[in-house]
Amino acid sequence: MTTPTIVSGVEGALSLQGRDLGYTPYLEVTQEQVNLFADATGDHQWIHVDPERARTGPFGGPIAHGYLTLSLTPAFLPQLVQFEGFSMGVNYGCDKVRFPAPVPVGSRLRCGATVDAVTGITGGVQVTMTLTFEVEGQNKPSCVATILLRHYV
Repeated sequence: MTTPTIVSGVEGALSLQGRDLGYTPYLEVTQEQVNLFADATGDHQWIHVDPERARTGPFGGPIAHGYLTLSLTPAFLPQLVQFEGFSMGVNYGCDKVRFPAPVPVGSRLRCGATVDAVTGITGGVQVTMTLTFEVEGQNKPSCVATILLRHYV
């Protein structure tokens, strides 16, 4: 289990700039997760939800939705960093998101984070991070995303 970096208040957040927060442990991506995501989003493309047909497709089996990979951010990020001394934190958005490689169902996925910038905003700080999602044993990352988080005092 990874021990998260604990950040206390604005000064603690500012000290994160340029810091590599490491990687989470791996998490298995299951067909059940993929199916539930398909139901939640309405994206029932066969490469995700039809394992039999997907076996004859371009990836040799079903793959997770790219946005499912990105949506695991709230599960992974607290394993790397936790913010204290703020009244709330919000997802402010993404500057850039890419899905260079698939996440096969049944594979193990992890997330790494680097803090690109921490800037003061009215009432708190904005943290810009690059997240890199990796499938165990795969050369290319499955997702690279620059995310923006805001923490308010």
